[in-house]
Amino acid sequence: MRQHYFAFVTLALVASGSLAAQEAKPKAAQAKPKPAPNPAYAQVEDVTGLPRVLLIGDSISIGYTLAVREELKGKANVHRPATNCGPTTNGVRGIEQWLKAGGSGKWDVIHFNFGLHDLKYIDDASKNAAPDKGHPQVSEADYEKNLETLVAKMKATGAKVIFATTTPVPEKAQARIKGDERKYNEIALRVMKKHGVAIDDLHNFCEPKLGEIQRPGDVHFTPEGSKQLAKQVAASITKALGSK
Repeated sequence: MRQHYFAFVTLALVASGSLAAQEAKPKAAQAKPKPAPNPAYAQVEDVTGLPRVLLIGDSISIGYTLAVREELKGKANVHRPATNCGPTTNGVRGIEQWLKAGGSGKWDVIHFNFGLHDLKYIDDASKNAAPDKGHPQVSEADYEKNLETLVAKMKATGAKVIFATTTPVPEKAQARIKGDERKYNEIALRVMKKHGVAIDDLHNFCEPKLGEIQRPGDVHFTPEGSKQLAKQVAASITKALGSK
């Protein structure tokens, strides 16, 4: 009788432990909820008869995309790749696909920028690094070479191409040195002049009011700052559309 009792207790304990493990497992395996899709990446349904505009750029352009669409509502269909376009190395790899955004490679205007990710410092593992412990993600020489490639592919679409100068790098910006954007902008302007690409000088546009529109110690802008950039971007696009 005692043997049966101990056997029953043992089975009960094993079953209890197994049940507890089964209950604990789903909790441990619960995945974090996925963040909501960025509305700037939403597919745009073209309005027939309106010109097609493509925005290419990093998180600065992502920040002003929705406001540019609003500024140009009823005037242009504004698309962008559903990604942060990052440095020019990403651009060279992705430009063929990005030019097909919205299911068509036909564009009236392409407004683009590369710079803040090119001049960013990384270590040998491609992680963000302090400038004294890393190197620029894309060297100045490679930046120029990559821009040459990108401009050629964009101009081949027949679009009016606009380069937006890289916005200022402030003090204490992560993995960047204040003022480096000027060196990269000089290179970009040389390439754009060579190929007759129009310039949207976002750097000079926002520099006098950085304290009002840029986040402290950050290359990114406040929501109001992104809206102001959007007005400037929309104005440059409108000008380009008028000249086609």
